[in-house]
Amino acid sequence: MTDLTRLTLTDARDGLKAKQFSATELAKAHIAAVEQARALNAYVLETPEHALKQAAASDEKLAKGEAGPLEGLPLGIKDLFATKGVRTTACSKILGNFVPAYESTVSSQLWRDGAVMLGKLNNDEFAMGSSNESSAFGPVVNPWRRKGSNVGLGSNVGAGAAGAIEGNHLVPGGSSGGSAAAVAAHLCLAATATDTGGSIRQPAAFTGAVGIKPTYGRCSRWGIVAFASSLDQAGPIGKTVRDCAVMLRSMAGHDPKDTTSVDRAVPDYEASVGRSVKGMKIGIPREYRLEGLNAEIDALWQQGIDWLKAAGAEIVEISLPHAKYALPAYYIVAPAEASSNLARYDGVRYGLREQGRDIVEMYEKTRAAGFGAEVRRRIMIGTYVLSSGYYDAYYLRAQKVRTLIKRDFEAVYDQGIDAVLTPATPSAAFGIGEKGSADPVEMYLNDVFTVTVNMAGLPGIAVPAGLDSQGLPLGLQLIGRPFDEETLFSLGQVIEEAAGHFPVTERWWA
Repeated sequence: MTDLTRLTLTDARDGLKAKQFSATELAKAHIAAVEQARALNAYVLETPEHALKQAAASDEKLAKGEAGPLEGLPLGIKDLFATKGVRTTACSKILGNFVPAYESTVSSQLWRDGAVMLGKLNNDEFAMGSSNESSAFGPVVNPWRRKGSNVGLGSNVGAGAAGAIEGNHLVPGGSSGGSAAAVAAHLCLAATATDTGGSIRQPAAFTGAVGIKPTYGRCSRWGIVAFASSLDQAGPIGKTVRDCAVMLRSMAGHDPKDTTSVDRAVPDYEASVGRSVKGMKIGIPREYRLEGLNAEIDALWQQGIDWLKAAGAEIVEISLPHAKYALPAYYIVAPAEASSNLARYDGVRYGLREQGRDIVEMYEKTRAAGFGAEVRRRIMIGTYVLSSGYYDAYYLRAQKVRTLIKRDFEAVYDQGIDAVLTPATPSAAFGIGEKGSADPVEMYLNDVFTVTVNMAGLPGIAVPAGLDSQGLPLGLQLIGRPFDEETLFSLGQVIEEAAGHFPVTERWWA
């Protein structure tokens, strides 16, 4: 019998409609796969009973011909999305065993369309990280291994983070590392994710998956634990470009509960997959050709240019002069907003509470015990740049740089450019514990190609495009005009067809 977990989302959808298998059989196959893959630590909470109940309801609808767009399809949900009656922690100790009495708008739309929830996925604490090592539940292990590595086949793989031996196992990227690892390891058909500075696209690139960060305002942020409110955006990670197109149509839409949500019709994104890209103008920004850029990344970028040119697109060199300031500006704006958003976690209303002699000591002890090192670091940075005497010098100046970055893209698109092609990451996945412990800036540099998209509020997609010399996946990024995700899906499909798929073939963790 076909391994149902290795189907793409759209293949599974078509198989259910053709009655080749049931939603319950599909859910059971994924539940078993999740149980066998606990060593990867991708899920922080499994909900098999919930999944089987939803699957049974889907089977009834399928039998009646009342199927929704995602009917019976098993998904993983990033632990940043509030799920009614199901623990939601943002992978932080400070939220304890918080169980929301409400559902995030994005996840409610997935259930509306018939999707099945397998569980909550691991992420960097409060989405702050580029490797999924800052989670209170421990690091996620990338299902990919370096060529020739047999790590994980012996006794060093255990439950949860016990398999994460530093320097041997690889990170899946972050903050949506659990989402990317679960998709790559066939532990769900697709997953929800969020992107504040690259947290969908970077982990997708590290795991050979596809991830799209939509235009700011395209998906509701209501019910998603906030990191940096002017940068956060929900999006999907899937096995293929088409899968992400199907997912985004259900996730997107106007929400009156979110004042930043845009009241704009949601197109049929799937219809744009496979559409001709002939005559499109693709910008290649000279500022992204960084000094010392990895030769394999540079070669992959050129390969992407050749693929798009062969498909009939026109390649144009462009300039984004303020792109070089995006990373430092981002690491002022994002921590500033984080310090404000995380002020609500004080031990008074919900989550962890440490006892103190008075309320000030209770605040101090609760926040010291509840927040991890990376979250504390960003809160301190954010509080500093917003403080009296430093606001103008840092935060205000960073916001001005942000405006200049946005104007750079506007100028390029005004010249007729349809999309911009860049690398997705400066390297392939690195080892757990390899970066960031001594110098956090080294970790922050992983976002160098992705943060401009968030700073300008634009859509961006990462598509797997090749393997490096160690046999690890590498991705290319396409950046589009505001609310023109359709063009990204069309161009992304060209790269996907030219490069081929990069599935993890060996379940070494099982």
